[in-house]
Amino acid sequence: MIPLQSAIIGETYKLGFLEEQLKPKGYTIGSNWDYDHGYFDYTIEQHNGYTVLRIPFHTRYGEVGERGTTVTLDTPFILAHEYQEDLDDYATSGSVPLQVSGVVNQFSEPTNKDGEVDEKYVPTAQNLLKEVESLLLP
Repeated sequence: MIPLQSAIIGETYKLGFLEEQLKPKGYTIGSNWDYDHGYFDYTIEQHNGYTVLRIPFHTRYGEVGERGTTVTLDTPFILAHEYQEDLDDYATSGSVPLQVSGVVNQFSEPTNKDGEVDEKYVPTAQNLLKEVESLLLP
């Protein structure tokens, strides 16, 4: 993980406004959000995992998923997840018969949830942040 400085750190917005501005540019709300915080992710690279620019936020008013929620942006960072190419070493079928467990549990466990981020992605992430700043700041 590589933290990045940005003028958007500490800025407060309606979550709906952020979604209107960022989603058309390729950002998504990451899958690991909770009611009091979340992340806007922009995928920089995908190969045996992925490298993303992540812009975290926490709620000031309301909850993620509610209309009218207000959030404050936190320090953006670059994150890498690396995935193994083979079957998951720890896949279990539970009560599902072994013959169909691959259909139910088909995703590999990350080899490294916090993979080492290649410095070559820093300029790209900084340019993406400048674009976000131009969208959000007066």
